Amino acid sequence: MESLIFPDSFVNKFVCGNSVEVMAQIPDESIDLIVTSPPYNLKNSTGNGMKDGRGGKWSNAALIKGYANYNDNMPHEEYAAWQRRCLTEMYRIIKDDGAIFYNHKWRVQGGLLQDRQDIVSGFPVRQIIIWRRKGGINFNAGYFLPTYEVIYLIAKPNFKLVPKANAYGDVWEFGQELKNKHPAPYPVELVDRIIGSTNAQLVLDPFMGSGTTAYAAKQLKRDFIGIDISPEYCQMAAERLTNPASVYHVVPPSENMLKQASLF
Repeated sequence: MESLIFPDSFVNKFVCGNSVEVMAQIPDESIDLIVTSPPYNLKNSTGNGMKDGRGGKWSNAALIKGYANYNDNMPHEEYAAWQRRCLTEMYRIIKDDGAIFYNHKWRVQGGLLQDRQDIVSGFPVRQIIIWRRKGGINFNAGYFLPTYEVIYLIAKPNFKLVPKANAYGDVWEFGQELKNKHPAPYPVELVDRIIGSTNAQLVLDPFMGSGTTAYAAKQLKRDFIGIDISPEYCQMAAERLTNPASVYHVVPPSENMLKQASLF
């Protein structure tokens, strides 16, 4: 892949490509804030929830087919190693007063809690924020209904919130996004609180999906860079903005080139 000119060339743009490869092109300490929610590897499951052909409880769930261009089913050790590579790149590119808000979900696998410590250990986690979702359903008699996800605040030394934002508690209740074609969107209100609690001018989401982070950033008059491997989601995110941004398609590295394309 040819070297890209970051971040100016892609401010308020969506980059369609591999998140680790694209972030590797971004200079050190050039991003103010990262807000992201990666795929959760849900189809790699010890239960029958997300495995194709294993029964009916997720038969009507969009994620049973995985994401567009990614099936969300890695061996766990490979998944954890991939996410650590992602976080390593994220931490490198945020400024000395920057932070990463990394949304993930704890799961029970093989009867034991999978609390993502194999992903986040060693990174400077300053706080865990609980995102309490409304509602839910549980088919497993071995534990209580899970009603929350976690947001790891991974911060550089000089990161600070804007005045009065520290009055928010560390348990946030927001309903899930229901009118979104993406199979696993998070609510605009959640991202709005994160970005609005900082002075960040340039916000990156390396797993941009339907563009919620970009949408919230523009509402708050901030700039964004969005990365996603799926052309379908890149187009979905661009269409979501009032003035759709150009989408840059990063072709496979073997072709060693960058093709710029506008979808509109």
